[in-house]
Amino acid sequence: MSMIKLLEAWRYPAILLFSIGVSSVGSWIYFIALNLIVFNLTGSAIAVSGLYIVRASSTLFANFWSGSLIDRLNKKYLMIVLNLFESLLIVILPFFSTLTWIYFMVFVITMASSMYHPTSMTYITKLIPIEQRKRFNALRSLLDSGAFITGPAIAGLLFTIGTPTMAIYLNAIALFLSACITLGMPNVEANQQLTSKADVKISYKVLFNDWKLVIRFSLKNPYIMIIYFLFSAMLVMMTATDSLEVAFATQVLSLSEGEYGVLVSIAGAGVLVGSLMNTAIVGKIPTAWLIGLGSLITALGYLISTSSYTFLIASLGFFIISFATAFANTGFYTFYQNNIPVDSMGRIGSIYGFVEALFIIIITAIFGVVAEIISIRYVVVSAAIIMFVVATILLIFNVQPSKARFYSNISKL
Repeated sequence: MSMIKLLEAWRYPAILLFSIGVSSVGSWIYFIALNLIVFNLTGSAIAVSGLYIVRASSTLFANFWSGSLIDRLNKKYLMIVLNLFESLLIVILPFFSTLTWIYFMVFVITMASSMYHPTSMTYITKLIPIEQRKRFNALRSLLDSGAFITGPAIAGLLFTIGTPTMAIYLNAIALFLSACITLGMPNVEANQQLTSKADVKISYKVLFNDWKLVIRFSLKNPYIMIIYFLFSAMLVMMTATDSLEVAFATQVLSLSEGEYGVLVSIAGAGVLVGSLMNTAIVGKIPTAWLIGLGSLITALGYLISTSSYTFLIASLGFFIISFATAFANTGFYTFYQNNIPVDSMGRIGSIYGFVEALFIIIITAIFGVVAEIISIRYVVVSAAIIMFVVATILLIFNVQPSKARFYSNISKL
């Protein structure tokens, strides 16, 4: 492929990646600033924890019905509307000074954000040719890792020279910019008749039929469902374990706040190194191995970090976790895009996400209670062992020669 053709083929994917990068950095700034605003308002760590419950509950609520709407609307224009709506709400957010109203605004903002993810995933699948998806997803992981590092750094700088409210406004600007960029992207559904579908009222009957559609798809495609839910099980266990990360580092390993900060920085370095390597070699590694081996190495990192008694061993575990997740995520996104029917991707992704969010809330709550009753180390080590078992099963399912067609570059959509 000539350089001109290569640049032409990657023109819109590059613009889309830029939009995703801007939005990701803004999200990290918003997330950190919001925590600080709530803490400064209440002086309560429990109130900050309440933000996590509100966000999880909002995701659960949105995923229950949003897929039915997403599949019936034009993805490009829905992405723009969601970005603008979220940006407007974030601009208004600092004007509220009571915790109840802040929680309510966060609930609605998170709902828009939860709808954006499956919408953008469907749009990306329609826009990016199948042979470019793995490279695109690797570059997306690199951008996410950059946002993970630069977002908190920019937030810290803004807190030094300004206020958390300024950081909140910066995220609103980032979302507005993302909407403007999306406006210049191609309308991949220009020739599709979505208007008549959009006129369908999202009633209980429509929701019921859409849930039946997803169940039918899952029963007809058990292999796809198994891979999705094994990978989701990994994410659920990781999220629940990460909720105890600060307590484990400070209470069990007896690390100071400064040492914990270094630990987080090491994790950030792992994300960056893993994403850079992933981008460089992604074309040479089969998708099946990216998912399976990436998940297994991630689980190994959790085993090392949760079993550690010293800062050095914990650092090694944190680095391995962050390093390997870039590979696993790239492989899984590619598998998902290549095997989920694009016309029902919004419904399938949202309903599967609903189940995942529900389990995250349940397992995180169980971990918190058990950690109080027994011990934090017992919980995190047990979780790491479960993760390792799940990742091993996932790898075995991934690399079966009879399932190679699910990882090929031949579109089945």
